[in-house]
Amino acid sequence: QVQLVESGGGLVQTGGSLRLSCAASGGTFSRYGMGWFRQAPGKEREFVAAISTYGGTTYYADSVKGRFTISRDNAKNTVYLQINSLKPEDTAVYYCAADQGGRPALSQYEYDYWGQGTQVTVSL
Repeated sequence: QVQLVESGGGLVQTGGSLRLSCAASGGTFSRYGMGWFRQAPGKEREFVAAISTYGGTTYYADSVKGRFTISRDNAKNTVYLQINSLKPEDTAVYYCAADQGGRPALSQYEYDYWGQGTQVTVSL
């Protein structure tokens, strides 16, 4: 059983930056493909970014390409999401997820474990 705990969310102004972290415990972190998703009020959860087991492959949603960067540190059992040039439409709860199959999947249904989420709010 893998436990995931996100942190780093907060309230920022448009154009600002945040670095989200997701700390994993209870499993062999380097075996998991990892992803970030987000859910805005009244909307479905959507894919943001994903990274392969050793970081060699990454994927991004079109809406965040060039602004968000996913990375991981297997020695620290942590995956990160650097988010820059924030826009009000980035306001959402951000979740990290782990795929025990090791894939950097784009679909939320491929993921086996989820964190509790961290709120990101972008003000005008």
